[in-house]
Parts: sequence; C-alpha cells; structure tokens
Amino acid sequence: MKIALTIAGSDPTGGAGLQADLKVFKAFGIHGLSVVSAITAQNTAGVDSIFPADRETFVKQLRVLLSDIKPDALKTGMLYSRWAIDVIANMIREYSLRNLIIDPVTVSSSGKCLVDDGTLDAIRNTLFPLSRVITPNIYEASVFTGMVIEDRNSMEEAARALKDMGTEVVVITGGHLEDIALDLYYDGEFHYVEDEKIKGEYHGTGCVFSAAVTALLALGRAPLESVRRAKEFVNHAIKKASHPGRGMGLLNI
Repeated sequence: MKIALTIAGSDPTGGAGLQADLKVFKAFGIHGLSVVSAITAQNTAGVDSIFPADRETFVKQLRVLLSDIKPDALKTGMLYSRWAIDVIANMIREYSLRNLIIDPVTVSSSGKCLVDDGTLDAIRNTLFPLSRVITPNIYEASVFTGMVIEDRNSMEEAARALKDMGTEVVVITGGHLEDIALDLYYDGEFHYVEDEKIKGEYHGTGCVFSAAVTALLALGRAPLESVRRAKEFVNHAIKKASHPGRGMGLLNI
C-alpha cells in the first residue's frame, strides 16, 4: 500500500486540516500519516483560536515517525510557526523525501490569519524549492507574488513568478474569477482545468484538493493527471456536501 503524510493543523469539524486530508487519502486507497502543526478551536462558522505545537513536540512527531516509515508523498497545510519551515526542510533532506505538495495556507475561509510573522517568507524561500507542486488560491498567489490577479493573463504572470521561486509545478486555484471553477496549471506550459462552479460556501476545499493531488502522486500519477482528477474529486464532494452546522458546508469525502 502507498503511503502519504500530511503536516497540518487539526480541525475539530473534520472538514479541513489533517482530518480532511486523512479522509481523502483513505478515499484513494492510501495509508495516511499525520503530524500536527497546530490545534485549532473552530466550527463551520469560522476559526476562533489557534494553539501552535511547540518546537520540541513538532520535531519529535516528525523524527519518530520518519525514522520508521517513509511516505511516497507528503503535503503541508497550515504551518503557523516560522521555525517549523526549517524543521520540515531539514527532515525532507535527512530522509530523502519526495513528492512534496505545498498548500500555502494564509487565512481561513472565514478570514482568520493562520500564519505567524515571517512564515510566508520562509515557505517561499525554503520550502518552494523543495516542492513538486504548490497549490495557492488566487489570494495566496497574490500574497506571494505581490501581484493583483484579476484575469487569465494576470494568473499566468503570477504562475510564472511562482515557478521561478523554485517549484516544479504551480497550480493556482481560481474558482472566484469567473462563472466557472477555473484552475491554472503551469509546469513551463499552461493548462487550464475547468469545471462547473457550484454555488455556496464550503469548508476545506483547498485542503481536500491538495490532499487528493498528494494521494495521486503517491500512486505514481503524473502531476497534470493528478490535478485534473483531484478537481473532479473535489467537485463531486461539493455536490454531496452536508450542512450540519450554521456555517459553511462540509464536503462529503
């Protein structure tokens, strides 16, 4: 059985974070590993509080796990603390880990900041060059590049800038640009991955998408195929979403 690791925050709703990642891995027949970067207090209406893991706890989780099991792919989600970036980079080199997917989370769906000062610079400078795929949404792509992204041309310009930061593949998810759910894939050539846009607000779509890409890369699929299949997976999960709380819908994974 193939194995994938998620390094992310804990979400009590199960709709995002490492709980959602593990459900996605299972849906693709992948054995999931997890390391907690932070504990959150949140519900479907939003994130209330963040409690980052301390450095010793974080390092111990990774080292004990990786000394025993080597994943076929790994993804990062919310990495609140600046120092966590260097820890992950060192572990990737020490254990020769491959297929790093970065979901560069900056804010929650409800607008809560999910990173400490300096963390985004560290992700860009330290982790992007070690990654195979990064999956920023339009807002996150704007933050990393300093560009205003308003249309396909500016998406392509931002994708070029992001790839120049060292990653192999850039996927900018842009569901809020047009009446279609439009994502841009760039590995030196541009590919647009489109699907119908589904009305409503849904929790954890970015986590689920990047986890699906991670699972498919662990299975040996090519990046472009992985992105296309991941998008189909997310849209199917949105169509069957439930609304157990008073806020955003939870994807049916």
